[in-house]
Amino acid sequence: MSMLTVEDLSIEFGGVRAVDGVSFSVESGETFAIIGPNGAGKSTIFNLISRIYEPTTGVIHYGKEDILDLKPHQVVNAGIARTFQNIDLFEQATVLQNLLIGGHNRMSRNLFRDFFFTPGARVKEREYRRKVEDIIDLMEIAHYRDQRISDLPYGARKNVELARALCSEPTLLLLDEPASGLNQEETDDVSFWLDDIKHDLGVTIVMVEHDMGLVGRVADRVMAINDGQLLATGTPQEIRENVAVQRAYLGASS
Repeated sequence: MSMLTVEDLSIEFGGVRAVDGVSFSVESGETFAIIGPNGAGKSTIFNLISRIYEPTTGVIHYGKEDILDLKPHQVVNAGIARTFQNIDLFEQATVLQNLLIGGHNRMSRNLFRDFFFTPGARVKEREYRRKVEDIIDLMEIAHYRDQRISDLPYGARKNVELARALCSEPTLLLLDEPASGLNQEETDDVSFWLDDIKHDLGVTIVMVEHDMGLVGRVADRVMAINDGQLLATGTPQEIRENVAVQRAYLGASS
């Protein structure tokens, strides 16, 4: 059974189909990339999986779980985390505070134990804090831990948002343009981190990305879409050589 299965997914906005009958699956342990021109429907697919939008038609299964039966906060509890195309962090909070908030779904929900901060609650707090520190080390952001988000450069904010998503301990990570706005050195760092996230943490990755160099380095399979419709699915090499993709995405002449 695939980790993520999407069948005949569609959504309309004012009579316009932003996503039109798209189907795909993602296997456990792979990095799956979604590419396409601006407005192709890539981020909309993420919003449908995250339950921000309600589909017009379609089925989304995460393992045996029917995602369409879940509320947005329950999607996170099921093990799916995401980042956003536009960075969405608490600007006046520190890096550490943002990461701790990122794992709220894994914290204790026992009101009595939390209110009185019992020994059991303290054990849970220390355990979670250690996991956050591991993520800080993985993403190499220790020198930013006590700085406010508003004081950080753009590239560092992108790293913090990715780290915050990891703090929810996902098994599936949705990354919306992780290299957007980054220079080449920062993009290279992202490729290394994605490899570590997949192999060291065992997290399956689905990413929307325009940087075809990054896609070629990290993706096992690629799905290309245009005008909300599926063009092709295959390896990065197969997608680069696909004529329909070249016309729609790479600007090749017909």
